[in-house]
Amino acid sequence: MRRFTLFAAVVSLVSFNQLAKADEPKKPSAAEHATVGTMTACAKACGECALACDMCAAHCATMLAEGKREHLKAMQTCQDCAAICGTAACIMAKNGPFSDLICTACADACKRCGDQCETMKDDAMMKKCAEECRKCETACRAMLKGQAQDHKH
Repeated sequence: MRRFTLFAAVVSLVSFNQLAKADEPKKPSAAEHATVGTMTACAKACGECALACDMCAAHCATMLAEGKREHLKAMQTCQDCAAICGTAACIMAKNGPFSDLICTACADACKRCGDQCETMKDDAMMKKCAEECRKCETACRAMLKGQAQDHKH
């Protein structure tokens, strides 16, 4: 009986240690840490681009009010791009399950918005918007590339 009690005590102690270790937070691997950094950079770029696009859309509205009709398409493009980038920033910040989908859409929207704003690059606001769109597109594509590589492993 004494051996059984000792054996039971050892088994209980080992089981308890395993349970305690299960509650410890897992340290991310180097690859996971790199992915978190890429996603954080992407979320930040998306947020900054959303802000730039919103500011540019407001600028275009002012230009339209002054009769500069060439700003209509840019205003609409910036409004849509800002909405997509803002959503992407939120989803990327929490590593949401649709991060790949929104990041693809965001990169494509930024490409189109950047192209549109570049047609009026003599205007400082339009130039700034195009630059932010290029940064965001690059960050989204880098994040997507990193995710694709993670899924291969």
